Parts: sequence; structure tokens; C-alpha cells
Amino acid sequence: MAKSTFIGGVHPYEGKELSKNKPIKDVLPKGDLVYPLSQHIGAPAVPIVTKGERVLRGQKIAEAGGFVSAPIYASVSGVVKTIEPRRVVTGDMVMSIVIENDHEYEEVVYPEAKPLEEMSRDEIIDCIREAGVVGMGGAGFPTHVKLSVKNPEKIDYVIANCAECEPYLTSDYRRMLEEPDKLIEGLKVSLALFPNAKGILAVEDNKPDCIAILKEKTIEEPRIVVTQLKTKYPQGAERQLIYATTKRKINSTMLPADVGCVVNNVDSIVAIYNAVYLRKPLMERIVTITGEAVNEPQNMRVHIGTNYHELIEAAGGFKEEPVKIISGGPMMGFGVFELDLPTTKTASALLCLTKDEVSEMEPSACINCGRCLEVCPGRVMPSKLATLAEKYREEEFVENDGMECCECGCCSYVCPAKRHLTQSIKSMRKIILGKRKK
Repeated sequence: MAKSTFIGGVHPYEGKELSKNKPIKDVLPKGDLVYPLSQHIGAPAVPIVTKGERVLRGQKIAEAGGFVSAPIYASVSGVVKTIEPRRVVTGDMVMSIVIENDHEYEEVVYPEAKPLEEMSRDEIIDCIREAGVVGMGGAGFPTHVKLSVKNPEKIDYVIANCAECEPYLTSDYRRMLEEPDKLIEGLKVSLALFPNAKGILAVEDNKPDCIAILKEKTIEEPRIVVTQLKTKYPQGAERQLIYATTKRKINSTMLPADVGCVVNNVDSIVAIYNAVYLRKPLMERIVTITGEAVNEPQNMRVHIGTNYHELIEAAGGFKEEPVKIISGGPMMGFGVFELDLPTTKTASALLCLTKDEVSEMEPSACINCGRCLEVCPGRVMPSKLATLAEKYREEEFVENDGMECCECGCCSYVCPAKRHLTQSIKSMRKIILGKRKK
């Protein structure tokens, strides 16, 4: 059977064997819960609770700060301890609501859900918006905005990103194995918004058990197909996924909707299911705690706001002191220097490594081998772009398609000179985007 893919990409060590066979484990928080008001792209949420106020699990504690924003809900019952800046995985200090957990988990009464077939398009989108659903694969783009396209009849494909191409991560894999019905029903909710669309469950071929389950579950679903993708990084990147499944191309100035596509990841689609069928807000997610430094790598169902220290403890602690800790995967995650940090809506994994190969590498001069060009999924020239970035030649950087870089890290991975290609390009892109916003 032909496997859908894209041009370029790499095959890094997967590391998934550490946690792929570990069923989802429910972990209850022990200490205070911290809810940063910026857990999404767009305007920060606005607190609607005050210090000393008692809240229930499922109660809204912060309202969306605008259309491109998302509300935040308490994942435990307890008392609002304070509202103050707290550090997040990116290293930034973000205004946050801190709730002292009373361990009673007293929950609000949720509104009664209407049958999907009786709901209008606006009602479905309002449920998703009110539940605070965002892209949970890392970007955090509010899902209701993504689904509110101008011409819904022009959407041809609703793609469920089930690739999970980042090394070490296995949370989506476990979700597909253990809760496939929620994924399929969530995808059907999205399809209800787009009358002409076909649903695609796009899964890499290193997950044959998931492919088999999803095919069996959708055999009676004429609008849903399961597409087998070639296992390759970054197969799950939005542009590459769209091309692999539909052969349609987008660039940095376009949205998926411009080519008739809508893309959501596994956890976001399950959150859509919870929002519409159960009327429950986004309060928890699956997080992979893994790496050679962890005693018992796990996939955990985590209350958003839980401290990472508690998750490491639930995974049996460290068998040896980690040399490098990354929030997310090794290719696109953030290096963190402490664990006193809260999980958020976009917290997919915590990777704890016993060796930091990158810091041991001494960059040298480019040897013009062309390997970075061969693997670049954006089909740009990473070596040249990195040189332009290092010399702060912004105009030439843009002229040479520097803004088309998806920051996947493939070029840095294969570079024999160990140049920090992705980092240089990423820094320049941030500078340019910052100036454009001003």
C-alpha cells in the first residue's frame, strides 16, 4: 500500500519504546495548581475570580480576552490563593491564577448537551469556544477561531493529525489505542460544521495497531478515511501533513483553509468531543513523561495546572540526574532549567535525558555539503539563511524565503559541521515578525 508523505525530512531515533506500552495513568495533583493566563495564541485570558474565593472543578476562572483568546477553567476545587506572575516553560513570567487544592474535587453541574444533529453551526462553535479548546499539539491556537472559516462549504478536508512524529512522544498513540471512539466522534463534530468535507485520520505507519483500530471503527463512516503516512519527521507539521494527505500546498502567508483544509491534533479533537457531547471544558490532557533519566516513563492524564515535580514523582522519580530536560519533544521542544513549572493546555511531554549531545558539539565552518537542503521540508536553503541571520541581513533573509522555515530542526540534525542552523533562523524570524507586529 502506498504511504503518503512529503519531500525532505529525517529519521531520528524514535525513543517511543520507553513509554508506548504504558497505558494512560490518572494522576491527581497534590499541591497548588497554577493557571497561566496565556496558554494560547492571542490575547491573555482575563481573571473573573478574586483572592480568597472558593471555586469548583469545571468553574470558569478567566474569561477570553478577545476573539482570538480562550477562557480557562479550574481543574480542581479549592480557594484562589493569589493572582500573580509565575514562570512557565518558555522561561517567561506570566500572570497566573493560583488555586490551593482542597482535594475534594467538587465539580460544577454542566449544562445538558443537545444531540449533535439538533445543533446549529453557531451552537457547536460556541460550545467549543466556551470550553476553552485550543490547539494542544504545541501552538495553542484557539480552536473556535480555526473552525470559524468564512466559507465553510469550501472546506474539502478535515484532517486529524494522528502522526505524532516527534521522537519520544506517545500520548496521542495511547489516546488512539484506548479512546478511539472519542477521537472519531470529535472528528464527526468538526465534519458537522463543513457539509462538503471528508474527514482524514492521518496516522504514521509505525502505529499499525492504531491504523487497524481506526479503520475498523470507521468502516461504516462514509465521510471518514484512515490515511497511512510514511514514518518520517516532521510528518505531523501542518504544511507537510496537508501535502501528504491532499497534495495541496500552503506557504507562510496562507492558512490551511485557503486550500480547503482544517487541521486539528488528537487531543484537541477529543476536547471538542468533551465540549459538545458532555459540555465539559478543557481541564485535563495526556502528558508523556519520558526519557532515559526517568525511572518509569508514563503517559499521564493530568489536571491542567499540575506542577511538573509531581509528574516526575508519579513516574518514580529520576534514576539518575538528567543532564537535559525538555518540555515537548527533542526536535521542537523547549529546554527548561527547573521543574517548578505548571502544566498547561499545550504541555504534551516532559523529556528527561541523561546526555546532552547538542551542548557537546562544537560548531565549525560550513562545508557546503548540501545535506540541510536535501532534508528541508520547506525547500529553503538553511545554510544560507543561517548565515544571513547571523549577519542580521534581514532584507536578504526575507528575499531568500527565510519566513518559509517551519523551524522543524531537520537541518541542524543532519549538519556535519554542527552549526546551529535552526536556532539562528528562528531568532531572525522572531525579530522580523516582531517588527511586523509593531
